Amino acid sequence: MLYPVYIYPGDANTAHGIVFPDFPGCHAAADEWEHIPAMCQEAVEAHFAGEPATAVPAPSPLSELQNNPEYTGGVWMLADIDLGKLQSAPVRLNISLPANLVRQIDGYANKNGMTRSGFLAKAASMAMAD
Repeated sequence: MLYPVYIYPGDANTAHGIVFPDFPGCHAAADEWEHIPAMCQEAVEAHFAGEPATAVPAPSPLSELQNNPEYTGGVWMLADIDLGKLQSAPVRLNISLPANLVRQIDGYANKNGMTRSGFLAKAASMAMAD
């Protein structure tokens, strides 16, 4: 989703400052212009870590922000934020699995310092990454 961000250009000694008007308190910095998109994504992921998906507001229209006197001395940019990468708060669910599979999952998870939920989340993420 495209979110407006305001960039305060840096120089040889200072990184470019990034402000997210839709996410108060969320800031980022990047030494190079080409690193700005990745730093925007990283900052938003950290800002909303553990929050429910409903905590992420819709983007404001750039036309509503561009004349705001709070933003001077920089440039506007639209950052493409992948909201699917945000780690939202856990959701409790009820699933059915064969008892012997649950024992195997628990044994593997315990041996590897994980919880059953952590193992299943990791396994599902890995399966879908292919």
